[in-house]
Amino acid sequence: MTPGTRSRYLHAMGLPVWTLREAPVAPAAEAVPAADVSARPAARPDNDAPVEALDWGALEARVAACTLCPLHKGRTRTVFGVGDKAADLLVVGEAPGAEEDRQGEPFVGRAGQLLNAMLQAIGLSRQQVYIANILKCRPPNNRDPSLQEQATCTPYLERQIRLLEPRAILAVGRIAAQWLLQSDRAIGTLRGRVHRYGEAGTALVVTYHPAYLLRSPLAKAKTWQDLCRVKELIVEEQ
Repeated sequence: MTPGTRSRYLHAMGLPVWTLREAPVAPAAEAVPAADVSARPAARPDNDAPVEALDWGALEARVAACTLCPLHKGRTRTVFGVGDKAADLLVVGEAPGAEEDRQGEPFVGRAGQLLNAMLQAIGLSRQQVYIANILKCRPPNNRDPSLQEQATCTPYLERQIRLLEPRAILAVGRIAAQWLLQSDRAIGTLRGRVHRYGEAGTALVVTYHPAYLLRSPLAKAKTWQDLCRVKELIVEEQ
């Protein structure tokens, strides 16, 4: 990783950059407006086909029409996922929040801006990765997803992973990490190593959620280590 990339990340994360001489400041990346999800044509859900047989369009339509758990009653819209459907890296969070529920896109707002900065630091834009959540609907008052809700929604995420075939998965936050790894261990013990997910043995790295980093900036240094590990994995798996 080049010194310039390292400095951009540390600056974006609010960490001090110690150098012997003044380093050049890299130009900020031009903001790319989010896609207008409301303008997407709605595909008709194929309610007869099993989830594992659906392509991207049919899967998104199935999610949009899903009523398998009570969360559908309070949603504004489902939050399917966003990004490159041929991406090397999949970022997985827990569930949509209030702003995600309004926009239909994961990781927006302050936490999303920090996630964008984190990705940019390892040479990736938001458009070059795929971002999804375990749950596709917002839990009331942003409470933690229940085990039953996660179990009900997981087939959708599993199908996304199978279609995507990423080189690595970045699980952000305790709930996403524990569910994907089927573990009750604390996030501090799950991070710092490479796990393997699913039958394909996809490399999986655990890190802290951007929303947590906004509250606990001292954890940003550890997150930087996790991101460096992800970058190395993507290169190694090629």
